[in-house]
Amino acid sequence: MKPLSIAFYHQRDVVAVAQQLIGKILHTQINGAHTSGMIVETEAYNGVVDKASHAYGNRRTQRTEIMYASGGVAYVYLCYGMHHLFNIVTHDAGTPHAVLIRAVEPLEGMDTMLKRRNKAKPDPSLTKGPGSVSKSLGIHTGLSGSSLLGPAIWLTENQQIISPVDIVATPRIGVAYAQEDAALLYRFHVRNNPYVSGNKSQNQPH
Repeated sequence: MKPLSIAFYHQRDVVAVAQQLIGKILHTQINGAHTSGMIVETEAYNGVVDKASHAYGNRRTQRTEIMYASGGVAYVYLCYGMHHLFNIVTHDAGTPHAVLIRAVEPLEGMDTMLKRRNKAKPDPSLTKGPGSVSKSLGIHTGLSGSSLLGPAIWLTENQQIISPVDIVATPRIGVAYAQEDAALLYRFHVRNNPYVSGNKSQNQPH
């Protein structure tokens, strides 16, 4: 199946893109190993006006400069000095919109994922949470700026359609510093999916 078109990433409503990404298939081809998973949890970050965004107030650093690129590239940053978090840059060049991929349901390359996570057998913690997604799929900060049309990272449609009634909108997790923007319903996840991060109260519809 061919990668999503570049036009998908150039959409101007980052919240809509975050919702549309639910159910899409995220693929990686790293060191000769193909892995994939269905995206089951995302968070939107609405650029310069979003107090939770790295680009709030038009901040630009060496790390975040890739957020200002034309949509369809990866923004991967290091959190707490150890977790590589994978974001999808959207919109046109100059507008730093991004969607954080928080969880996927594993599909292909299970043996590779288990080896990367030092696990003997699969369980939901394998790809639950953004750090786990990146580690399982082999995504690291060296891939920041990579095209999402391949060859290392790409997304495809899913033959299994997730019904809109099964997509839950909630506030984002861990962004209390964003003041009133912490309450925005910018996080989406598949209802009752075991790979979704967050606790029971965080996953309730709002």
